[in-house]
Amino acid sequence: QVRLVESGGGLVQPGGSLRLSCADSGSDFRRSAMGWYRQAPGNQREFVASITSADTTGYADSVKGRFTISRDNAKNTVYLQMNSLKPEDTAVYYCHLIGTGYWGQGTQVTVSS
Repeated sequence: QVRLVESGGGLVQPGGSLRLSCADSGSDFRRSAMGWYRQAPGNQREFVASITSADTTGYADSVKGRFTISRDNAKNTVYLQMNSLKPEDTAVYYCHLIGTGYWGQGTQVTVSS
């Protein structure tokens, strides 16, 4: 049984930074592509960033240059470093095992002064 557990969300001022973590248990993590998605109130869930097993990364245009996705295969964990945060980044952020139906429970990120 695959389980994805996010952590690291919180309240931050505009221009601040947060690092999200997603711990994976039960999957063949080092062979898996992982992604971060987010959903703001009233909006559909949207793609944020992804990383393949070969460490190839992809980003939504709205976060390019500000967010960085990375992985630590020894810890079965994927990270999302978020810098220069804006109020429009406020959302629940979800970790996803790409190509499957597995999602984490989500972690709230609120950017507000």
